[in-house]
Amino acid sequence: MSEIFIELYLDEDVSVLIADLIRARGFSVTTTHDAKNLGKNDVEQLEYAVSQRKVLLTHNRVDFENLAKDYFNEGKTHHGIIIAVRRLPYEMTQRLLMILNDVTSDEMINQIRYI
Repeated sequence: MSEIFIELYLDEDVSVLIADLIRARGFSVTTTHDAKNLGKNDVEQLEYAVSQRKVLLTHNRVDFENLAKDYFNEGKTHHGIIIAVRRLPYEMTQRLLMILNDVTSDEMINQIRYI
């Protein structure tokens, strides 16, 4: 099934204000709080994102790069990971919108993007 628009899943270390700002622009965003996944480990967070066909947004570069390598080595598919340097929510939102407006959901499969 082909998907056009990226749907985001925000790791719990990402400000929920970003979710509100992205939703205000018409994109689908789920937070760990929305999904009742607070306190779950990184593996569980990525598994949830995969089960929901969502791109995971995190600040946790090292752990999620390693998880993406594990997925690759095991032949498993994820729907994308966006790793963000900590910035003010409005600046992060602007950077995210560049991806959301220019990259399809299908193009994010098994990809890592950095903002």
